[in-house]
Amino acid sequence: MPPSLPAAVRAARPPRRAAARMPGRAAARGSGSGPVLRRAAVVPLLLGGLLAGCSAPPAPDTAEREVRAAVAAWSQRPPAPLAGIPLEGWAYEVTAVRRDGDRATAQARLGYRIAGYDPAPAGSAREVRLGRSGGRWRVTGEGPGPGAPQQLWDQGPVTVARGAHALVLGAGRDPGELSGIAAEADRAVAAAGAAWPRPWAGRVVVLVPGSPEAMGALLGRPASEYRGMAAVTTGSTGAAAGPADRIVVNPSGYAELSAAGRGIVLAHEATHVATRAATSARTPLWLSEGFADWAAYRARGTAPAEAAPALGRAVRRGELPAVLPRDADFAFGSDPEALARAYEGAWLACRLIAQRWGDAALVTLYERAGREPLPEALEGVLGLDEAGLTRAWQEALRGEPAGDRPA
Repeated sequence: MPPSLPAAVRAARPPRRAAARMPGRAAARGSGSGPVLRRAAVVPLLLGGLLAGCSAPPAPDTAEREVRAAVAAWSQRPPAPLAGIPLEGWAYEVTAVRRDGDRATAQARLGYRIAGYDPAPAGSAREVRLGRSGGRWRVTGEGPGPGAPQQLWDQGPVTVARGAHALVLGAGRDPGELSGIAAEADRAVAAAGAAWPRPWAGRVVVLVPGSPEAMGALLGRPASEYRGMAAVTTGSTGAAAGPADRIVVNPSGYAELSAAGRGIVLAHEATHVATRAATSARTPLWLSEGFADWAAYRARGTAPAEAAPALGRAVRRGELPAVLPRDADFAFGSDPEALARAYEGAWLACRLIAQRWGDAALVTLYERAGREPLPEALEGVLGLDEAGLTRAWQEALRGEPAGDRPA
């Protein structure tokens, strides 16, 4: 046996033994059919096992790499409904691929920026669907990722209206209506800039969906939560560069407002965009919501009797608030009357600060409240604690004309 075979093979050789001598028959020799045949059967079996263990591994599945490449090629151009929007940095980052035969789904993160409006990219989780035909993967459709809100273009063709400082995007809305919103948004940007003298983009993007239900789909929440609200602003707080905010209009609520009411609503939301980089989880909602209302009302000289009727009625009934509005008081979908009192009380608190300590003190308090505990900010800017501010606010509520006017 060749020395190159392993010991296991050599050990399998049967022991040699003497050939039996039979009368009239020659003795068996090494070339006979006895033990030699059995050895020949063992060696090929073991060699076969060795050869099988050295066979090449199966070729790797390249489908995932091909799917990622197909998504990258497809995403070079934004969807047709957005052709009139100045987009930059449009890209899908694939995070996972699931394949089922000739079909595949890619989970991806969409990032993009509207040039001249977004100081930081907007983002969205998306799901891209692909099919394989003729040996190639092609994108067949896409939509929101699991649990992610819709984008405006998911709701149909997008119509664009431009103002000097506003870009208004609508789905299923009349172009004339969008142009009117763009003009009002320009005035809102001016009001926000006058109240917030710190650097910011000075421009806003306004989304106008086709219905309250479509608004809820854009925000990823039930439409019922926005009952009684004409608009809301999206965006993360505390970003140094300022994230990509969107003002989302509730078409039903907005249509019910007077011209003055529409202007106040958009100025309020534009102020949220202006102050976003200075807003953090530390900022109490009475300060952020009250400041936005202060910016909107000061531009029009609105009096408390007109802007705080719900709180005025409560004060007349002897229901003077014991504390400044808490964050929970601003919850969407809560009692409309209680929600109105929270917003009105927050506005009157910020109005009081501006009147007694000055507009600059209110701006500085806002900035510091986003960086440090509220007691430290109040003491450092106003020279009093929250209890002292609350007492001053209560005294102002008692003396406001709103408390003496009929509802």
